[in-house]
Amino acid sequence: MDINTVTEVVRRPAEIPGSDWRSGDAWLAGGTWLFSDRQPDIRRLIDLVPLGWDDLSVTDSGLEIGAMCTIRDLYDFSAPAQWPAASLLPISCEAFLASFKVWNSATVGGNICMSLPAGPMITMTVALDATYTLQDTDGSQRTVDAADFVTGNHTNILRPGELLQRVSIRLDALRRRHAHRRFTLTQLGRSTIFMVATQSPDGSDLALTITAATTRPVTLAFDTMPDAEALTRRIDELDDALWFADPNGTPAHRRHLAKHFAEEIRAELSIGDS
Repeated sequence: MDINTVTEVVRRPAEIPGSDWRSGDAWLAGGTWLFSDRQPDIRRLIDLVPLGWDDLSVTDSGLEIGAMCTIRDLYDFSAPAQWPAASLLPISCEAFLASFKVWNSATVGGNICMSLPAGPMITMTVALDATYTLQDTDGSQRTVDAADFVTGNHTNILRPGELLQRVSIRLDALRRRHAHRRFTLTQLGRSTIFMVATQSPDGSDLALTITAATTRPVTLAFDTMPDAEALTRRIDELDDALWFADPNGTPAHRRHLAKHFAEEIRAELSIGDS
């Protein structure tokens, strides 16, 4: 879609790209959402591609993902065999409401910063206890937990002009056991619910992350594997206002799915503990 309000496109942003940020500006990453709808308040686009934040690097500490890494590159990434939880990367890529052609342009950072309930890069990074490196308009940086970034449907903690630069996933998170469940109304539709649970390789703990069904990611943590009643009770204790409503499901339907899938996941991960 043409955005006829745009009067300028900055193709080569400054070394500190937000240093001249002003009202009406918008960051241009993959643009797969930006160009899909009217954007009446946007006057200038600042292209992030020249910044080169598209690396995907294995380090001694884990995995570093540049915010401009495309979904295609993430999907094609070959993780070390010692990282069982890395299989969540392609699983999350397949949870997009998008064709494979969109994968070539859509970015990890763009999906996170859209902060939609069904954003699969949000699911992946929260479930894997990732951290985000954010860069402000003065060049200063701060690191935040992925779990604290999204605050609601299409809202997050970014300040005006602030950028997501990098996603970091620790080695211990990549070595965890995991299970997931996802429900959609159609085979390639938007997620009604996307749940991921992780567990220490030799432990009986459980961290259950609920997304798409809630307006922001919710993680329920247990030091030891809960029984079915305790797990259901924790889900029922979630604030009613957290459950998301859209054409893909009512809050009641999503809560029901959460309890149903949570028990399936609990049973699956309990097998290794018996």
